[in-house]
Amino acid sequence: MNSQGKIGVLFVCMGNICRSPTAHGVFRQLVQDAGLEQRIEIDSAGTHAYHVGSLPDHRAQATAVSRNIDLADLRGRQVEMEDFHRFDYILAMDNDNLGVLSDLCPVGLEEKLRLFMDFAPDYGMREVPDPYYGGDRGFDQVFDMIEEASRGLMEEIRQRHL
Repeated sequence: MNSQGKIGVLFVCMGNICRSPTAHGVFRQLVQDAGLEQRIEIDSAGTHAYHVGSLPDHRAQATAVSRNIDLADLRGRQVEMEDFHRFDYILAMDNDNLGVLSDLCPVGLEEKLRLFMDFAPDYGMREVPDPYYGGDRGFDQVFDMIEEASRGLMEEIRQRHL
């Protein structure tokens, strides 16, 4: 738990404009629907500084809006060292970003790092693919995967922390 007594969840992809802000928005909605905003802190970040300060990709936003999720208040940021202390769950979208996080992670905090899809073991995929260079259908697939993993994450948090 962080200094405010909240369970901290950080979603991480490469640039923080597609996958991680989508996960941020989807999980935030689950938390709000459950009335747990005072118990769970949510954020997203990228391992690289490509899009610091940028809005989520317009295709990610359009896909989210089509499913009643708003990402317009989110802005890209890069992972900071403080994040490893602040968050209980640091969830990478793929193995490449998990590797970057592992390299940055202070000794003794490695147990916080996981692949996000670990929370959707029945989905059959361990990594959320980057839809940035693909077509719009890729954003729909990513959203479906993120919804599934978000439900699994919520269940784990309920069982372990609430």
